[in-house]
Amino acid sequence: MSQATVTEAVAYAVPAAKAPLERTTVPVRAVGPRDVLIEIKYAGICHSDIHQARDGWGEGIYPMVPGHEIAGVVAAVGGQVTKFAVGDRVGVGCLVDSCRACEYCLRGEEQFCAEGPVFTYNALDRNGAPTYGGYAGHVVVDENYTVRIPDALSLDVAAPLLCAGITLYSPLKRAQAGPGKKVAIVGLGGLGHMGVKIAKALGAEVTVLSQTLRKKDDGLALGADHFHATADPATFEQLAGRFDLVVSTVSAPLDFTAYLGLVKTGGALVNVGAPEEPVSLNLFSVINGNKSLTGSMIGGIAETQEMLDFCAGHGLGAEIELIRADQINEAYERVIAGDVRYRFVIDNSTI
Repeated sequence: MSQATVTEAVAYAVPAAKAPLERTTVPVRAVGPRDVLIEIKYAGICHSDIHQARDGWGEGIYPMVPGHEIAGVVAAVGGQVTKFAVGDRVGVGCLVDSCRACEYCLRGEEQFCAEGPVFTYNALDRNGAPTYGGYAGHVVVDENYTVRIPDALSLDVAAPLLCAGITLYSPLKRAQAGPGKKVAIVGLGGLGHMGVKIAKALGAEVTVLSQTLRKKDDGLALGADHFHATADPATFEQLAGRFDLVVSTVSAPLDFTAYLGLVKTGGALVNVGAPEEPVSLNLFSVINGNKSLTGSMIGGIAETQEMLDFCAGHGLGAEIELIRADQINEAYERVIAGDVRYRFVIDNSTI
């Protein structure tokens, strides 16, 4: 193993549910034979960080260090590591371990591990110790759950790809979004803006569905062909049966019956947002037209690497606002208010 050792990391943590984040230190586990020690350079702020920090989904483990959009540099490697060397540019997404033996792990869908994946934070590892995320100076991760960030991507704009990028790439690829396909992205936020970029790069005709036309110029500049306001009831009449694929990225409850009305016969509505409240659905909106309502959760490790390579090849990074660590609490409030274009990224050198 290389000589660098770190036993604790300076971090921003949530001490208790709904409490503000505060600067502290957390333990960093020893580097094992297959582990890499990562000096975290940048960490994106995902809306799911806020849901978990504020116990919106329940079962929070505190103190909690959020952050599963991690970009950094390898500072040390275990003696049996073969994939990475000190100095390599790497990323870590939403999970850091899984059983590696079930049918889902074996086919590269570790996020659906039958024994339960170990998430990057707000989880317990295989030894029962809490996991801590990217709002920190360092993290130790198994090399098999670490991905390489191509040189063509700056680390700051690459960080959000580790969640936002793969969350949109996976369902778009699975639906074969490409030339001849009409795709609608619901919501132009941290997830949605990457959906627009990726769908356009895949060759689809892309429409943004946002509450108002406030972000229309942004959406078109990001690559959308069309932009419509969902607050206008005429939108749902005008676009009825228009789309092969509708991807909802919003974290607030939607009228899924209305959005299924936008899907053409045999098409699909894929939900990647995770609202805290239940939603309602008239099942006839699915039955009429053989439509599908499905969900999608991030992607496996190999697909995440594929996504990074795709984004690098097409010059796709996230649109970011870089912040200091002492601005995280303010950034949380701005995310809730929709006041970010389009992803906050923490400069971890300020932690």
